[in-house]
Amino acid sequence: MDTESTAVNNQPENPAQYHKREFWSQENQKYATRHYRLEKSARLIAGVAAGRHAALLDLGCGPAALRDALPGTIGYHGIDIAIQAAAPYLIEHDFLEAPISFAGQHFDIVLAQGVFEYMGDRQEQKFAEIAALLKENGTFIVTYVNFGHREPRIYPIYNNIQQPAQFRESLSQYFDVVKIAPVSHNWSHSDPNRYLVKKANMHFNLTIPFVSSKLAVEHYYICRPR
Repeated sequence: MDTESTAVNNQPENPAQYHKREFWSQENQKYATRHYRLEKSARLIAGVAAGRHAALLDLGCGPAALRDALPGTIGYHGIDIAIQAAAPYLIEHDFLEAPISFAGQHFDIVLAQGVFEYMGDRQEQKFAEIAALLKENGTFIVTYVNFGHREPRIYPIYNNIQQPAQFRESLSQYFDVVKIAPVSHNWSHSDPNRYLVKKANMHFNLTIPFVSSKLAVEHYYICRPR
């Protein structure tokens, strides 16, 4: 789940609102083509798998464009509230209203990119469910918008807005946070689009003291279950 709606610099009018299938069936079509964060997530997943066969759950997968960006050693599975085309590796499931599950399977890697900005007061419940889905020594990779950015942009449909320290504190109740890495650094809070800037950010996974806290648009939190 994610959005490219016009950004505003104020809180959502209705922070308790949860959008349902009718909304996301239109919204997630914007992500049918590969975009910057998807490509970087694919690189990160491949690095975590390190050439091994690994079962991946893509939580809030949208049109499942990530699948084609991954190496063949990654067994892809996706869950979304609005699946565009049925496939044996996809399940349509409103995981806000029901526990996260995929036919009783457990996973080496669970990815949630652009999801937790929309989890409202269900955040900790969903962390617990994800932890239960991971295999022993599994990895949870979650992105979260850096609302501490020097120019934070808060979309009207966000319903879960926290500073990075608050998000990490909640995450740490269920996971050991192994690493925090910037998705990208950008002064104006947008994804990089110039070739050299995009390429540099794609390969840069270090947090810079005093800089990343203000210029990282989002962060990856790479975690292991407690």
